[in-house]
Amino acid sequence: MTMKFYLIVCCLLVFLHLSAAKWSKPRRLNMMINSRREIRDDRCRQFRTITQKVDHFGFVNMDTYEQRYTLNTDHWESGRPIFFYAGNEGDIDLFCDNTGFMWDIAPLFNAMVVFGEHRYYGKSLPYGNASYLKPENARYLTSGQALADYAYLLDYIRSSIKGAENSPAIVFGGSYGGMLAAYFRMKYPHVVAGAHAASAPILQMTTPCEAFSRVVTQDFLRESSQCVDIIRSSWGAINRIAAAAGGLQRLTNLFKLCRPLQTADELKNWLLDMYGNIAMVDYPYPTSFLADLPAFPARAYCANVTASSLDRVNDDIDIVQRIVRGTNVFFNYTGHTECFDTGSQGTPSIGDFGWWYQSCTEFVMPMCSDGVNDMFEKQDWDFQAFSDSCYLQWKVRPRSEWPYIEYGGKNISDLRFYSNIAFTNGDLDPWSAGGLNVQVAPTLPAILVTGGAHHLDLRGANKADPPSVLQARQEIVALIEKWIS
Repeated sequence: MTMKFYLIVCCLLVFLHLSAAKWSKPRRLNMMINSRREIRDDRCRQFRTITQKVDHFGFVNMDTYEQRYTLNTDHWESGRPIFFYAGNEGDIDLFCDNTGFMWDIAPLFNAMVVFGEHRYYGKSLPYGNASYLKPENARYLTSGQALADYAYLLDYIRSSIKGAENSPAIVFGGSYGGMLAAYFRMKYPHVVAGAHAASAPILQMTTPCEAFSRVVTQDFLRESSQCVDIIRSSWGAINRIAAAAGGLQRLTNLFKLCRPLQTADELKNWLLDMYGNIAMVDYPYPTSFLADLPAFPARAYCANVTASSLDRVNDDIDIVQRIVRGTNVFFNYTGHTECFDTGSQGTPSIGDFGWWYQSCTEFVMPMCSDGVNDMFEKQDWDFQAFSDSCYLQWKVRPRSEWPYIEYGGKNISDLRFYSNIAFTNGDLDPWSAGGLNVQVAPTLPAILVTGGAHHLDLRGANKADPPSVLQARQEIVALIEKWIS
């Protein structure tokens, strides 16, 4: 049995177990999938490897693995800075492709550009195809071990490249990578001089569980209140159609799904993820970060949903057909998709399972909705169901307190002892609710990107960028100049 087949089978079994346990499945911070318009930068395919210890904090396990990274010196001059991206939950080349800001400013600083792949993701698998097959292999997938990898990698670069011995390093990261960027500066201030932590939800573990849903709703509400009303009505419409004879098959046909629905929850959870993802990538220009999408995808979704007469909006079939038209914006904007797979928002990948494992250990991020202040059904956060699913899949149970014990932040005033970390958050990004949005110390600036979605400021410059993101990037450049001086 191949690892991919094994993981897909396990995923389906746990998915069935979770079908009635809403908000107990972890939401992935980034869900990169292949698309026909994917940005591709050849500089992001110049891979190198470094031999790393599997366990940096013990002295018994002597296993090693090959960590993948990219390194570019096109603009670098001796002694000038190293721009380092703290890889997150996916293949490093995809993050490299979508982090144009680092490439844009590298010439200004004559900087070396390095992207480090996170252990257990991409090709950096400590136990190869067996990395996720048993708990004793997966146990070394932690943020602490990943940060130690990055510290060793930078040490290796400084010792092996002439002229880099005294080069200051600035760490960048978006989403979970943004969390890692902040944590890297916190844990290894002697290794990195400063950090740009974009859309880093370092407070998500204790943020009210309904906050994410409310930001998603606000994103759609700014486009159309009618659109939000239709989405809010769709849950009941789906339930009523599903309850009728042959209803699940009818929904399967309406949404052009690849396989017959087993429950209405399967469809609703799929839509739930879609709305969150649309809000995350509500960029002002076409992108292929999660899928091939138009500019302002929330606007395009709502335009499809509210198109034509609203006279029949109380009819369940009409409501669902409107939602179907909306889903085409996210899942079939190019018109090449023949059917939709509700099992995932993309092709099942190792990255999905890696983040699931991390959510089941140190990064428990509660999610819920109240059905009043958001456009979703009322769904409570069920920690016990989540914990049980973790044990069923991984034979582990979450330790939700651990990130705050290790890095701080349970009380945001704890963070005042750190320095040289810039936190940026866009107000359209649902993860901003769990980010650091207030300045707790002069050396920990919190920069708001008005009209910005998920780490928009890390993306390459675009003529459609709002003034707020231009200002944010200028502030980051000024901070880097200060940190490396």
